[in-house]
Amino acid sequence: MSKIKVTQVKSGIDRSERQKRTLIALGLRKMHNCVEHEATPQILGMVRTVNHLVKVETVN
Repeated sequence: MSKIKVTQVKSGIDRSERQKRTLIALGLRKMHNCVEHEATPQILGMVRTVNHLVKVETVN
């Protein structure tokens, strides 16, 4: 399965509780923090929930 690199580019302050918890579940704690995940349907769904707060890149 392919991997994706998720980087937080906007703050979670003043966002809904669901979006804040999704950022934490993805492992994003601070601005400009990067994490790598397998591109599973569950992870892609979480990324879709906060797509306006993160930048996503594929990793080869």
